[in-house]
Amino acid sequence: MNHSCATTSLIQAFQQAGQGQVFRYFDELDADGQAQLLAQASSIDLSEVDALVTEHLQRAHTSSVDLDGLTPAPYTARPANGGDQAQWDAAVAAGSVAIAAGRVAAFTVAGGQGTRLGYDGPKGTYPVTPVSQKTLFQVFAEKIARSGERFGVTIPWFILTSEINNEATVAAFKESDFFGLESDSVHFIMQGLVPAVDYDGKILLAEKSKIAMTPDGHGGSLRALVRSGAVAKMEELGVDCVSYFQVDNPIIQCIDPAFIGFHVLGQSELSSKMVPKAYALEKVGHFCIQNDAALVVEYSDMPDAMQEETNADGSIRFNGGSVAIHIFDRAFIARAGSTASDLQLPFHRADKKIPYVGADGVIVTPDAANGVKFEMFVFDALPLAKNPVIIEAAREDDFSPVKNAEGVDSPKSCKRDQLRMFVRWLRAAGEEIETDETGVPSTWFEICHLFAADEADFVAQWAALEDKPTIVEGLIIE
Repeated sequence: MNHSCATTSLIQAFQQAGQGQVFRYFDELDADGQAQLLAQASSIDLSEVDALVTEHLQRAHTSSVDLDGLTPAPYTARPANGGDQAQWDAAVAAGSVAIAAGRVAAFTVAGGQGTRLGYDGPKGTYPVTPVSQKTLFQVFAEKIARSGERFGVTIPWFILTSEINNEATVAAFKESDFFGLESDSVHFIMQGLVPAVDYDGKILLAEKSKIAMTPDGHGGSLRALVRSGAVAKMEELGVDCVSYFQVDNPIIQCIDPAFIGFHVLGQSELSSKMVPKAYALEKVGHFCIQNDAALVVEYSDMPDAMQEETNADGSIRFNGGSVAIHIFDRAFIARAGSTASDLQLPFHRADKKIPYVGADGVIVTPDAANGVKFEMFVFDALPLAKNPVIIEAAREDDFSPVKNAEGVDSPKSCKRDQLRMFVRWLRAAGEEIETDETGVPSTWFEICHLFAADEADFVAQWAALEDKPTIVEGLIIE
């Protein structure tokens, strides 16, 4: 079969790279199948694949993490835990100035589906509030809108989707009229993909016309911001502080003046929130210092005995839990997300069961790991960043993810955490609310985030109300 020059050149490039098997069935495909395969193949950086195969498959690669000299990372404690109130007040003031100056954008990593929740659709469209059943996206939209209103600006919102959920995510926003936000303030970008390989380093085919591509991980979000033009858009808008959070955490403070203030005052390229671990072996990453650099060590890479170490007072030594809440400097994203930079995040190897087209042209579903996927972790940016700042967050005000259908980090536990948070806000405003011994109110109600984005905002808004509503079952304060 005759091929165009561009097609022939692409096929030859794969052959020269030792990846000619990608086009093994090319001449059998119809025009659509050929077009699909060519589009995929042209998006692949063969030199990157070669480097990944060399590093992770051909060299004696070890997945063990060097733990020598590891110490807990210092952090700025909350006033409630002994931190300096004046320092926090100064941070709130500096953060408020930065937000009002239009320097802040929100960035949500939302590439996942709700599969683990038994939900068919993008996770961001999952209903999560205790009374009105608003979706995760709507909760974030309302917080961003209220923060913009509070500081007199339009806060741009960048959302990372994936190949599997981009279309449905964009449709959900359009159907909901962007939850009241200006449509041109919401920017969708697609997560990058990397080909999966077998243990010989050969790129696998998922179908005869389709390469087995897999998402490049949360760390790939920085590359996506650069490649999509989002970083250039941020620069155009005057944004230099990017508030990063994951889609499954509805109580997150999307735009937190204190956090932004510490980031700005610290002239930091990457700031992070930590939450004290709930217990020694909680499955969270640990903020650490090694060779004078801050880093996150995953729980799976730290021996149990080390996680259980205690200080003289009995407190957990490695207590700083990482919950994927960060602020990035825009210029740092531009460097860390560029393939031309020496700041690139490393890839990690994950051995997986990957369905593939066998030599006989039949799809094989393996019952054991048969290949490797490559992904980047966003926290690997931490040791690359200048002046990293780590501040303590209150778990109850910043972290209650929806990950599992039942039990820990489930819709039930998250709704209860939201109710507890609403109770604390009302009590901070001087109201008495009856609760059970766990802090959950006997009367379920909800505070709309268009009314208040955080506790301080709520106290001010509540004080300004002339006619304060009575807290009754099903009330929504809005």
